[in-house]
Amino acid sequence: MSEQQLQNEINYNQSVKIITHLLEKGLISPEEYHKIDRLNRKSFSPQLAELMP
Repeated sequence: MSEQQLQNEINYNQSVKIITHLLEKGLISPEEYHKIDRLNRKSFSPQLAELMP
């Protein structure tokens, strides 16, 4: 895994933590959560995200 790909994985995982927190606080809906997550997957192209539920 390249250094850039590793950074993308880290950035994606951080984004998941943030949007999960927003969802738990009721600041975004489940639909918004999934939309943001899809956009983040496109932006960061995380390879390991496919292994996570």
